[in-house]
Amino acid sequence: MFRTSQLNRNTLAMFAGLLVGIVGLVVQWIADPAKFSEAVPPLGKAFPPGIAFIVGAALLTLLTARWWWHAVFGAFIGFWIVGVGTIAGQLTPNLTSHNAGTVAGNAIMAVGLASAVVTGVLSMVTARRARRTVRTAPAPARQRQNG
Repeated sequence: MFRTSQLNRNTLAMFAGLLVGIVGLVVQWIADPAKFSEAVPPLGKAFPPGIAFIVGAALLTLLTARWWWHAVFGAFIGFWIVGVGTIAGQLTPNLTSHNAGTVAGNAIMAVGLASAVVTGVLSMVTARRARRTVRTAPAPARQRQNG
């Protein structure tokens, strides 16, 4: 069904970046669980909802691994959380917090997800170029057998 040989090096690096982003969220959660108190209903405990979104994006990336654009989900979630979070002013207050765990977790998350964006885009470019090269490569000439 699924083989990891279908994933290029940049896709694997994107997964590593997403994992680092999850680690950053867990560090923030441990440092200040009250920050996630609005996310109580489904699990009964305060839980960072970003983890579910990152895992969902990673699963979509795995499910679409046969297509060249498969890494778009991981790149998008990284851009959404870090890029749009910065623009919306949600990321900066955590980086200037008085809680060292929140600052460390936020920095870890931001670095991991930013690297996921870059490596996700590189993964798609690499896969697209490889696909184009395979399609345009000339077919090997048949040798005539003298018989």
